[in-house]
Amino acid sequence: MISRAVIIPTGDELKSGIILDTDSPMIMQVLLNINGNCNIIRNEPLIDNEDIITNCIKRYIEKEVDLIVLIGGSGGGHRYSSTLGKDFTHSSLDLLLDVKYSTELYGKNGHLWSKLICGIKNKTIILNVPGPYKEAKAAIEAFKNAYIEDSNNLQIINAKMSEAVKMQYGSI
Repeated sequence: MISRAVIIPTGDELKSGIILDTDSPMIMQVLLNINGNCNIIRNEPLIDNEDIITNCIKRYIEKEVDLIVLIGGSGGGHRYSSTLGKDFTHSSLDLLLDVKYSTELYGKNGHLWSKLICGIKNKTIILNVPGPYKEAKAAIEAFKNAYIEDSNNLQIINAKMSEAVKMQYGSI
């Protein structure tokens, strides 16, 4: 059962206040649907920096929270063009997680739309959702349903989250 959860929004645009974080309240509501007594912390938005994101995740793992949800940074923008945003959420998770399952969703042009990761470090489940609200909602709802069905099967949880996000993109 998820009793202590952390939501970590990422992105320079959130940190600077250019974009309003509408994902965190929605994710909080979904987590409360899993456990109405869950203690949920929303971390302040982090800039797109791999070390900052990684260190923040490590601090919450040390506090033995049950779940960490990272928002944004799931694409591969800067790997394709220097004019696109930097995406470090999934690379931070790749570095940290002992056990992980991931799915990459690509567009017709070969651009990485989203890399979704679901894994565990110590006893903390850690996952990411894309930043756009529609995709984030689809991913966290899929997480909730798969978690309730079988909280120990991270591979199925990742697959269901990825399929839900893929459905939001239409024909990619």
